[in-house]
Amino acid sequence: MQIAQILSPERTLSRIEGVSKKRALEILANTIAESIPGMDADEIFRRLVAREKLGSTGIGHGIAIPHSRLPGCEATIAALITLKAPIDFDAIDGEPVDVLFAMLVPDQANDEHLHTLAALAGALNESAYRQTLRDADSGQALYAAAIAHDNG
Repeated sequence: MQIAQILSPERTLSRIEGVSKKRALEILANTIAESIPGMDADEIFRRLVAREKLGSTGIGHGIAIPHSRLPGCEATIAALITLKAPIDFDAIDGEPVDVLFAMLVPDQANDEHLHTLAALAGALNESAYRQTLRDADSGQALYAAAIAHDNG
């Protein structure tokens, strides 16, 4: 999986302040909707919240991968944000989250969805990669750090 294929600079925000779990999901939904014509931020937000109600997408090490299938979505789409201060996300390791990598996939993309999610989780499990994301002090630097893994 190439992160550059699913993420774009306009869907990458660094060091967001004053955020709760709900607000983080709202920011991710709005960020995606603003960059892709025809996407509905409220629908994306509802789907991300519904997925969180099934179980936290906090995978540990301060990382969460909120994700959902989305009717009308033609390809996998991602948004990445880092938070200035970590938030409670009910992660599996109990650690607060400060890196959120949201992913939307087409409604019918069962295998692709699982493969992309697994690849992303694998990349985010690398401590050096997580640290480069956390060290990025702008959206542009965060995007560059995120896609650097493609070449690593």
